[in-house]
Amino acid sequence: MSPPVGRVAAIERFPVKSLVGEHLEEVAVDSRGVVGDRLWSVRDPDGKLGSGKTNTRFRRMDGLLDLAAAYDGGVPVITFPDSRVLRGPGPETDRALSEHVGRPVSLGREEALSHLDEGPVHLVTTASLATLSRAHGAPVDWRRTRANLLVNLEGDGFPEHGWVGRLVSVGPEVVLRIRDVMPRCVMVNAAQDGLQADAQVLRTVTDLTEGALGVVADVEQGGVVTEGAAVIVP
Repeated sequence: MSPPVGRVAAIERFPVKSLVGEHLEEVAVDSRGVVGDRLWSVRDPDGKLGSGKTNTRFRRMDGLLDLAAAYDGGVPVITFPDSRVLRGPGPETDRALSEHVGRPVSLGREEALSHLDEGPVHLVTTASLATLSRAHGAPVDWRRTRANLLVNLEGDGFPEHGWVGRLVSVGPEVVLRIRDVMPRCVMVNAAQDGLQADAQVLRTVTDLTEGALGVVADVEQGGVVTEGAAVIVP
């Protein structure tokens, strides 16, 4: 067996798309990805999903990153900037969300329309973040990437970009197949989770890698991933 290239340094799950997520010590992974990740969304009456960008599936909604979501069992709990905490979907939650974003919206669970941007699992390495930070002239926190897995990996450049098409084992159970590099959008610039807005992050990513940072992966074999799990790229 090949030696590990690195280890899982942090795990993040986002119960509600485009809201701040929750830090976990372990997480289950299935064919859809991290179990419960982006399973819920804030949506307009026409079904468009709240996001940091607008396209055929998503509609930009300012203010979503002011909100945080975590699970209580299988139910999302949303924390508002005024410290209100509302549990699960329903009229009260919809009213609060509508007031916050300034138009009628509701909290809904994924149905036919996927909430995932590019694929099931998103990971980024500390090597890539260090390379980006040097070029940017200031630290770039991994939370800006909104990745599920941060892999502690020494080195320069963007090593995970070279994993495209390969199988990656994460711990003793989970096997990922790297689908592609992860295209970035303006979300990396936004203020979120204690981070101030930085309008130059996306420009730096674009200058270095034509707009890619981290990778997106399909799940070949599910299981449980824990912090500290070995990451092996045969």
